[in-house]
Amino acid sequence: MTNSKIWLSSPHMGGNEQKYVKDAFDTNWVAPLGPNVTGFEQDLENYIGHNSFVGALSSGTAALHIGLILLGVKAGDEVICQSMTFSASANPIVYLGATPVFIDSEQETWNICPNALEDAIKDRILKGKKPKAIIAVHLYGMPYKVEEIRIIANKYEIPILEDSAEALGSTYKGQKCGTFGDIGVLSFNGNKIITTSGGGAIVTKNEELKSKAIFLSTQARDNAPHYQHSEIGYNYRMSNICAGIGRGQMEVLDNHVGKRRDMHHFYTEIFKENEAVTVFSEPNSNYYSNHWLSAITIDLTKNSGKSREDLRLALENENIESRPLWKPMHLQPVFKNAPFYGGLVSQTLFETGLCLPSGSNLSENEKERINIEINKF
Repeated sequence: MTNSKIWLSSPHMGGNEQKYVKDAFDTNWVAPLGPNVTGFEQDLENYIGHNSFVGALSSGTAALHIGLILLGVKAGDEVICQSMTFSASANPIVYLGATPVFIDSEQETWNICPNALEDAIKDRILKGKKPKAIIAVHLYGMPYKVEEIRIIANKYEIPILEDSAEALGSTYKGQKCGTFGDIGVLSFNGNKIITTSGGGAIVTKNEELKSKAIFLSTQARDNAPHYQHSEIGYNYRMSNICAGIGRGQMEVLDNHVGKRRDMHHFYTEIFKENEAVTVFSEPNSNYYSNHWLSAITIDLTKNSGKSREDLRLALENENIESRPLWKPMHLQPVFKNAPFYGGLVSQTLFETGLCLPSGSNLSENEKERINIEINKF
């Protein structure tokens, strides 16, 4: 008999999602507007705080796209982007006809390297192409070096688009991720801390910018009795049904974060005596990660030559899903001609790193199966 599948990060319902969705059906609010959309935005604004304004959209990718538009990115521009990230961080740059300039990671947070970032900005300016924006990512829920990146951004007067798709519930010095950039982005994809089945949000500093984001995401319809358009718009608004799922999920968000952090502790205990394995953890007490995904790196020289791929395959053989770290964007075929600044940090992390099952809904039996197979390996 084959063991049931243990997923890397599966959706975890809280119980009240169906109530909000039923309200949408009962009141016939099934369009991309309605009480759940408004309520979900308010829930998010209350949660992340810092006088933020939130617009609920159809995906985190849509939020990144709209964010770049709001920051004035156009065809022919250059946008700096963290290389070690999911492709959705970089793709919207290309949607706009701009060019991504990729930056290596640093070792502590695995996020955008301040030194490589400043080197890139100086070099692009010398080449006559001052970047229009910086996309910085909180990888796997770990906050990037917020203050160092902000100092550089301010020095060269380049706005930050904060990709917090993986970091809802994470904080830096007590402030919620999603509120550090000039514009922030959240994701509620099916594998995230909370989900709306598919969805995302844009976070702005003022209500006017939020209104502009919603205007662009609802086909940029002018204020007229007929359909009139003076700008190109997009069909990016979240539906009232999806937002209803989100409202139910907000009720269990902190609980889900706690359970993800418990999974991180679970792995630190498993590997605490193993010199070959490093569990990705906060560098100091300023950082508080939601540990959306728990990740490790394996030192081949201390592990009898057994690699992260060997472990991945061993787990797969027992129907346990794990996954290599994000392959850096500058190593992707589609971005092979894009500029890159830095060294081998992100490449080495990709070659040696593995994401392990991290869901907030993993049972004790499933955790025991994971423990047994890792120790057997």
